[in-house]
Amino acid sequence: MSRTVYLNGEYLPEDEAKISIFDRSFLMADGVYEVTSVLDGKLIDFDGHRIRLERSLNELGMQKPEAFDDLLDIHRELVRLNDITEGLIYLQVSRGSAGDRDFVYPSDDVKPTLVLFTQNKPGLANNPAAKTGIKVISIEDQRWGRRDIKTTQLLYPSMGKMMAKAAGADDAWMVEDGAVTEGTSNNAYIVKGNTIITRQLSNDILHGITRAAVLRFAKEAQMKVVERAFTIDEAKEADEAFVTSASTFVMPVVEMDGAAIGDGTPGAVATRLREIYLEESLKAAI
Repeated sequence: MSRTVYLNGEYLPEDEAKISIFDRSFLMADGVYEVTSVLDGKLIDFDGHRIRLERSLNELGMQKPEAFDDLLDIHRELVRLNDITEGLIYLQVSRGSAGDRDFVYPSDDVKPTLVLFTQNKPGLANNPAAKTGIKVISIEDQRWGRRDIKTTQLLYPSMGKMMAKAAGADDAWMVEDGAVTEGTSNNAYIVKGNTIITRQLSNDILHGITRAAVLRFAKEAQMKVVERAFTIDEAKEADEAFVTSASTFVMPVVEMDGAAIGDGTPGAVATRLREIYLEESLKAAI
């Protein structure tokens, strides 16, 4: 069954949705995006994603799409039209098409391109990997310097996931100047003793919406949180580790570069945080 997608003010069958070959998202990766989870037919952390989208647009000097103030209604309509109970909504804004290729930004007369589509993911909240944990490898972080902007420049993260696959792992943690920045599509954490450690916010990492919620819930649960850089060696010696993202929520990490983390099974902190996150996020879903 064909999905209904949203493109520049229209709800269309996916095979009828077309954008110009001159769109800057295609030619220059000149676009930003967000992914919002859907659980029980409701949107998780929608306001956080909308606020971060606005920040990304501002950081790149990109116009808001005309439908920016209608994004909640558009998300809800796509959930309804595609009968999504558990899944994801992908949103992308590009600087649009000026009708040819040029490094210089088009004038403000050129309107942004706005695309949204759904991905049906039954069992998203009950992902079996949360019971077993995932394996990661370490790779050099070779991305551009503004990782705090959620752009569509995802080639190196894709390469990282393929490196992990080739090594028999599930994902990769990227390392810069001896310290972990983040995973290919998630924020990274270790737990040592009673302390959760994760890299501090800066231009070096994405300001994760799930990250913010999980750290808030951790502090409310009287868990100690320290925001600082940590090394791969620290990760290997940690009691447990985990990642967070909008699509995996809180996911335990049980192996780093072939070495077991802790006892090689999901730790109590990650397991509890996942439970809290899902419970509290469902209460606040819209």
